[in-house]
Amino acid sequence: MREVYFDNAATSHPKRNGVSAAMKYFLDELDCNVGRGAYKKAFETEKVIIDTRERLCSLFGAEVSGEHAVFTANVTQALNTVMKGLLHQGDHFLISGLEHNAVARPAEELRKRGAAYDVIPCSRSGILDTEALEKLIRPATKAVVMTHASNVSGNILPIAEVGAICRKHGLRFVLDSAQTAGYLDIDMKAAAVDALCFTGHKSIGGPQGIGGFILGSGFAGEIAPLIDGGTGSISDKIEMPDFLPDKFEAGTQNLPGIFGLHAALEAIAETDMEAERKKEERLTEMFLEIIAGIDCADAAGGGGAACRCPIVSVDFRGHDNADIAQRLAAEYGIMTRVGMHCAPIAHRSLGTFPQGTVRFSFSAANTEAEIAYAADALREII
Repeated sequence: MREVYFDNAATSHPKRNGVSAAMKYFLDELDCNVGRGAYKKAFETEKVIIDTRERLCSLFGAEVSGEHAVFTANVTQALNTVMKGLLHQGDHFLISGLEHNAVARPAEELRKRGAAYDVIPCSRSGILDTEALEKLIRPATKAVVMTHASNVSGNILPIAEVGAICRKHGLRFVLDSAQTAGYLDIDMKAAAVDALCFTGHKSIGGPQGIGGFILGSGFAGEIAPLIDGGTGSISDKIEMPDFLPDKFEAGTQNLPGIFGLHAALEAIAETDMEAERKKEERLTEMFLEIIAGIDCADAAGGGGAACRCPIVSVDFRGHDNADIAQRLAAEYGIMTRVGMHCAPIAHRSLGTFPQGTVRFSFSAANTEAEIAYAADALREII
């Protein structure tokens, strides 16, 4: 049986060239810590870490020095760090109607702690209501925390427009780029993004277990650390350092993960990203056309491939979505993700709650032949 991987929105497969080799090199040849030892292997490791920070700032158009790039275990930890460090009792903030639980659950926890939030409406087509956004702003509103693209429908939200609104009203803009980092060009300065939270294992093509956030100039002082502990710096004091990135990087880092991320960023620098993106758009458009030809199949969200990431979630009316996903895997070797995708707010906005969807998510490693194969499989199952 063939194996077809259509679950790239969960994690990319295969990883970019050099990722596993870089991680193996660190573990086999270096395998040390940084900021703790004054020897050659530690310095070599630190050099890679510094270069990774600088590459991240460059990738996301952050006109700040490399220490503004902070490493975490994943984008969820990054969002928790920024949100819980910034927002406190009495504060108000906004999130979108297409959020993943990486934003929604911290928001709900902050509500329990005395903060308040509202959800900016999104249509069933995945369009953010920016007029409603401005109407929801209160005197106590401090920030907008928003995904760049839905992990359910792939619909891309207008971050430049939202950033302009935030600047107009003096709000901080925190962006969840889980589905777009490494796929779309992101310019933090142009979009007025104050904190960009990313993960390394999706479109960037690095390993799981490494993510982080990049802070715009002057923002770090407004955020308290989520975790306190050893940093290897100013070790004579029991207070956390107040400088970047140490302020937010307590404990031993995932150094094999950083080496893998560094290799992925090197690969991106040598890749025609526009050509890669256009291929993914073609595959997405091809699949959308196929779904439109199946009577019982409804694609979540609206618009074509140009206004979404390479993600198509499908609700098969009159059928059990879980059964279809299971049969795709068991009988055809087609790997998807079914259910709520950790995003109940998004499913409510898109009209796919509580049944969920079968999500197909593509990468440049996929082919038109695989799309056609999936189409045949779906027609046979239906």
